[in-house]
Amino acid sequence: MRKKLVTIVAVLVIIIGGIWGGSAIYASKENSKAPTALSLSTPTAATATEGASSGATPGVSDSGSLEGDWSIVQGSQAGYRVAEVLNGQNVTVVGRTESVEGSVTIADSKLTAAQVSVDLTGVATDNGSRDSQFLSILKTAEFPSATFTLSAPVDIAAIKAGVASVKAVGDLTIAGTTKSVTVDLKAQSTGSGVEVQGSIPVTFSDYGIAAPDLGFVKVEPAGSVEMLLKLSK
Repeated sequence: MRKKLVTIVAVLVIIIGGIWGGSAIYASKENSKAPTALSLSTPTAATATEGASSGATPGVSDSGSLEGDWSIVQGSQAGYRVAEVLNGQNVTVVGRTESVEGSVTIADSKLTAAQVSVDLTGVATDNGSRDSQFLSILKTAEFPSATFTLSAPVDIAAIKAGVASVKAVGDLTIAGTTKSVTVDLKAQSTGSGVEVQGSIPVTFSDYGIAAPDLGFVKVEPAGSVEMLLKLSK
């Protein structure tokens, strides 16, 4: 009887060890594939030299060139970053889309208006099953887009000297629910316009979203919305 019990325990240990080891390998593989956070581009040497010789920020010939209305153009991206826990292993999941539209207004070296709309039905990871679940959880059949609207002016005068790092307050709407949020923004001028990178922390329950929990795998209750906007007049 004792020998039988020892055998059963040994088998269980092997099974558990196999599950944990397999989960660890899977987590390591997935984490290595997860895209890094969206970031501003690095100005080319030629552009940087031109800016230095003219005494202006690359892409900005004078302070007035920033003023006016800007549109979000091709090359912009937005998406989400969340953490899954699979059998005790942390897995980073990142979904992205280039289906981003909107406009920005700059006046007196301030960001005075901004409206960003993201087509959530285009957000994708490397897993089709996960993406289908994402669409269902966010009720995209009823609310296909997420939006952000700036609610207070933001001083971005520092962009004339390089990168402006600021906090912006606005309204984020996901799955039909709107909440006031604070966004960490970085903005810079480029040879073709302006780039704006932002990250917004999101707690899913604030938007009536239940983080998936299948027992062996669950999504943490909070994540972040990421965006990189390319602006052109």
